[in-house]
Amino acid sequence: MSDCLFCRIVRGEIPATKVYEDELVLAFKDIRPVAPVHLLVIPKRHIESLVTATSDDAEVLGRMFSVIGKIAAEQGATDGFRTIVNSGRVGGQEVYHLHAHVIGGGAQLPAMIKY
Repeated sequence: MSDCLFCRIVRGEIPATKVYEDELVLAFKDIRPVAPVHLLVIPKRHIESLVTATSDDAEVLGRMFSVIGKIAAEQGATDGFRTIVNSGRVGGQEVYHLHAHVIGGGAQLPAMIKY
């Protein structure tokens, strides 16, 4: 998608502070961090969300999640982190290019859901 924000970052049209890159995924610092470590990990190929992901996307999804721990630790989230993937409007997705937020590097994060 030529006008997708994250596709434009992958193509180098919009600058980002990259912290990891390989042939399948890109990780960069969020421009509005909510914690000392706040990264976005995205597939380089446009996948709209987990709602539209298929079994054909298994390799890139596996790569995204297999590098998150290493990247988080390298960026300072050594005592743990939270990984969030928002999917669709109800899930709070704002940019319709699949991405995982990696958040940590500070005090204990609040509970996600209170029972």
